[in-house]
Amino acid sequence: MKYYSTNHQAPVADLHKAVVKGLAEDRGLYMPEEIYKLPKAFIQDLPTMRFQDIAYNVASQFFGDDIDLDALQELVYDTLRFDCPVVKVTDNIYSLELFHGPTLAFKDVGARFMARLLQYFIREERRGKNAEKHDGLVNVLVATSGDTGSAVANGFLGVEGIHVYVLYPKGKVSPIQECQFTTLGQNITAIEVDGVFDDCQRLVKSAFMDEELNRHMMLTSANSINVARFLPQAFYYFNAAARLMQQSDSLVVCVPSGNFGNICAALFGHQMGLPVKRFIAANNANDVFYNYLQTGCYEPKPSKQTLANAMDVGDPSNFARIIDLYSEGGRLTPEETHQRISSLISGATYNDEQIMETMRECYAQTGYILDPHGACGYRALQEQLQPGEVGVFCETAHPAKFKEKVDQILDIDVEIPERLAAFMRGTKQSVSMTKEFADFKAYLLGNPQ
Repeated sequence: MKYYSTNHQAPVADLHKAVVKGLAEDRGLYMPEEIYKLPKAFIQDLPTMRFQDIAYNVASQFFGDDIDLDALQELVYDTLRFDCPVVKVTDNIYSLELFHGPTLAFKDVGARFMARLLQYFIREERRGKNAEKHDGLVNVLVATSGDTGSAVANGFLGVEGIHVYVLYPKGKVSPIQECQFTTLGQNITAIEVDGVFDDCQRLVKSAFMDEELNRHMMLTSANSINVARFLPQAFYYFNAAARLMQQSDSLVVCVPSGNFGNICAALFGHQMGLPVKRFIAANNANDVFYNYLQTGCYEPKPSKQTLANAMDVGDPSNFARIIDLYSEGGRLTPEETHQRISSLISGATYNDEQIMETMRECYAQTGYILDPHGACGYRALQEQLQPGEVGVFCETAHPAKFKEKVDQILDIDVEIPERLAAFMRGTKQSVSMTKEFADFKAYLLGNPQ
């Protein structure tokens, strides 16, 4: 499988380069040249299959040309040492619980897969294959608005040959989220940026494009801009479909969306044959994509700080992938592309008051505890489901990761799982950083390789 850039100005890459580089030379995002359809027999057999077996079959369509299939199966099975169950909330709305991994957030799937895939490539290189492609330490740069940092940091913790730098906006992630990546030490460095998430993401992208930095150190990203981070997220959408196919043949998937890697994986799955009728992208007050659906115009804005902080993104990176996917690599006009996207995906946007109201109503009526992000997905399904449809929303993180807010909103005492409690007992270790690229570059250049 070869990968091309969404900007169409960079050479095509193999999977190894796409994963290690993260971003193409022209600042575009890598896209697979082909998206293979899964056999109809596989789709029909989904309800009889285990999650790990489903995921391996999906992974083989994406990565089977580039990795030994036995190694790929081992990699997938090791990634998914936990379930992503589907839980009934109301008669026609289900929660896809994505918080049963090590850091209790959906990004555990993609982060664990990418860590294992990168380690696979490093081991192959050290056996003498592709030796010219890699020399020394691989440095992973990741910007986080919440859960990405903890998932990536824990996915890569202790992995030989890799150092991770987690950039996060000062004062704009929850205390529990922060402690999950600032207390680890070892090969994990937390960088506290005096800015917003978009500033962190800009620093990461600028680093990839800086020739001096790239001569000094091998850089890659573990944000959803990396194909090895976002593509594996398709696994759990096929698993959700498998659990609900017998409930309805009109399944609607609603994804709380920030940087749009999560829904992008679902859309790639749909191209492969994922049996979903349509999608809803649920936003908080950062409504850039919602406005695009209404108008056909994409106008990035500075991000707004909200209750659902992991979705506080004003210029979502993966919008470029969605456009490329539905424009057929730029062959369709913007108007044709918008029509294709808006016919498959609807939008929703909610302010903090609406999010809190939804959390209270859901808990009072069903006893189910939503986190602020899942609340956006649940409310969008409530408002947009049509007769005969069954909806599933992504509950992207455990409510305890937002304990202070959830307790206050619902007037309860959310129990903190031991895995989270262990992080909270650690000592914070972080590096303070301005949002100026010159300062970030100087810091990285000062680190020996």
